[in-house]
Amino acid sequence: MTVERIFDELGHFKRYQACLYFAAVFQAVACGIHYLASVFLVETPNFVCSVPGNITDVLYGNLTGSSLEDVLPVFKLGTGPMVVRMADGEQWELSRCRSALRINPKDFTYNFDGNKTVKACDGNFIYDHTEIQQSIVTDWDLVCEREWLAKLCQPTFMLGVLIGALVFGDVADRVGRVRILMFTSLCQFGLGVSVAFSGNYYFFVVLRFLLAMVSSGYLVVVFVYVTEFTGIKVRTWTSMHVHAAFAVGIMVVALTGYLVRVWWIYQIILSICTSPFLLFCWKFPETPFYLMAKGRYKDAQELLDAIARFNGLECKLQVRELLTPEEVENGRALLEEPEERPPQGEKKLSILDLFGSWRMAGRTCTVWAIWFIGSLGYYVFSLGSVNLGGNQYVNLFLVGAVELPSYLVGCFAMDRIGRKKTCAPALILAGVACMLIIVVPADIEALAIALSMFGKFAIAIAFGLIYLYTCELYPTIIRSLAVGSGSMMCRVGSVVAPFCVYLADVWVYLPQLIVGILAFIIGVLTLLLPETLGKPLTTTLEEAEALGRTPSKKKNKDVEDGLELNQNETNA
Repeated sequence: MTVERIFDELGHFKRYQACLYFAAVFQAVACGIHYLASVFLVETPNFVCSVPGNITDVLYGNLTGSSLEDVLPVFKLGTGPMVVRMADGEQWELSRCRSALRINPKDFTYNFDGNKTVKACDGNFIYDHTEIQQSIVTDWDLVCEREWLAKLCQPTFMLGVLIGALVFGDVADRVGRVRILMFTSLCQFGLGVSVAFSGNYYFFVVLRFLLAMVSSGYLVVVFVYVTEFTGIKVRTWTSMHVHAAFAVGIMVVALTGYLVRVWWIYQIILSICTSPFLLFCWKFPETPFYLMAKGRYKDAQELLDAIARFNGLECKLQVRELLTPEEVENGRALLEEPEERPPQGEKKLSILDLFGSWRMAGRTCTVWAIWFIGSLGYYVFSLGSVNLGGNQYVNLFLVGAVELPSYLVGCFAMDRIGRKKTCAPALILAGVACMLIIVVPADIEALAIALSMFGKFAIAIAFGLIYLYTCELYPTIIRSLAVGSGSMMCRVGSVVAPFCVYLADVWVYLPQLIVGILAFIIGVLTLLLPETLGKPLTTTLEEAEALGRTPSKKKNKDVEDGLELNQNETNA
C-alpha cells in the first residue's frame, strides 16, 4: 500500500484536483511574465548627445530636418554622425556618446575636413520616442558609460532566481508547500507593483532581485504541488502544462509591451494580471504526500474526506490502510490527535542527502546536468530565433508560442515510451541540430533558421519534462529540495547563456558548438537514469534509491537453484 492508492480510490484528476490545478497554474503565468518583463523594461531606443541651445537645421547623410526628432528614427550606429546647426551659427556633429564642435565652418554640409573640438556627453541625451515612450534607460540615462547598468538587470534577476529556487525548495520541505505558495504569490504581487514605483535604478534592481526570488520559489514549489495532487495517469500532462502557462506569460509580455510603451504602466499591468489568485490561494490544502510524510495523519484523513465529498464519491479509504504496520503502531496516537510528530524525532535533511550514496550521487549529477543544458540551450536558441528581423513584439510572441507544441509532443512521448527515452533523444537531437547549423552554408538562411527552431523545439521537450522526472526520481522528504537544487542549476545555465552567446565574436558558431557537444554528451548520460513511467512516487530515500535496480544476483541464483532441484526431482 502506498499513498498513490489515494488517486485510485478518489480519482486521478477529478473536480477537486482540477480546481486546485488550474488555480495553481494560473499563477504560474506570472512567473513567465516577470522572467521576461525586462525585455522591454531595459530596451534602449535610438539616441544622440544633446547640445545646449536651439537647433535650426539637421543633416544626416542625404536627409534633412529642423529638429533631431525628425531624423532620429532612422539614425543608425556606425554610419556617421548627425550634423546640427544652432541658432547662433555653431555647427555640431552628434553621435551616441560624444559630440564635436566644428571650428570655423564655411558652409553647412555633411562632410567637414576642418578642425573639431571633441568632448564626451555631459549626461544630456535626446531619445527617439517613436517606439518607446519611456523605459528605465531613458528615465535614468543608462547609456554610454552607464550602459553596463542596464545590462546588469537581467543577470541580477537570474541570480535572484537561482537563490530563490534553492531557498524556497528547501523551506517547502520543512514548512509545507501551501505556505510557500501563498507567501510567494503575495510577494509577487506586492514586489511587482513596487518595482513600478522604485524611483531610482538601485531600488529597481533590489526590488527586481527580491521579485526574482519569490517568482522562482513559486515556480519550483508549484511543480511539486501539482505532482503530489494528481495521479499517475495524468501526472505527465499536468506537470508539462505548467510550462505551457509559463509560455503564456511570455506571450502576455509581448502583447502588453506592444500596447503599452511606458515602462512603469507596463510593469503595473503585468503585476496585476494574476492578482485574482490572491483571493482564493489561502484556501489551498496541503498535499496528502506531505501530510503523510510529516505524520499528520488526522489532517490527511480530513483531506481525503474533503476530496471525496467534492468529487461526489463515498470515501471508504482510511489513512491506516496507507501505512505499514510499524507506522500504524508508532502513529496510533497521531491518528487520534491532530499533532505533528515531535520535532526531536524528525531527521534534519539537507542538500547532502541528494548524494547519500554513490547511486544517488550519480543520479543527482546527471539530473543537474540536464537542468543546466536545458536552460543554456533554451536561451542560446531563443537569442537566435528572435533575431530574425521584423517586429520585435511578434518575435517574442512567437518565442513563447513555439514552446506549446513541444510540450504536447513531449507529453505524448513521455506517456508512451517513458521519461528517459524521451529526454535522452531530445537532448541528442538538439545536439545534432547544433552541429548541422555549423555545416549549413551561410547563404541558406531559411535552413539555418529551421534548424535553430528545431533545436529549440527539442531542447524545450527535455527542459519541460525534467521537472516531472526530478519529482519522480526523488522521495517526498527531499522532493522540493531536489527540484529546487535542479532549478538552481537551471539558473546557472541561464546566467552562463549570455556569455556563451558573446563567444560568437570569437567564432560565429562557437555557441552552437558548445551547446551541441554538451547536449549530446548529457543525452547519452541520461540513458543511465532509471525509468519512472507508471511507477508510484516514492516516500523514503530507500525506495528512491531502489528505482531501476535489478534483482540481486543472490536472488537470481536462488531461483536458478530451485529450478535445477525441481528438474532433478522430475528426472529421478
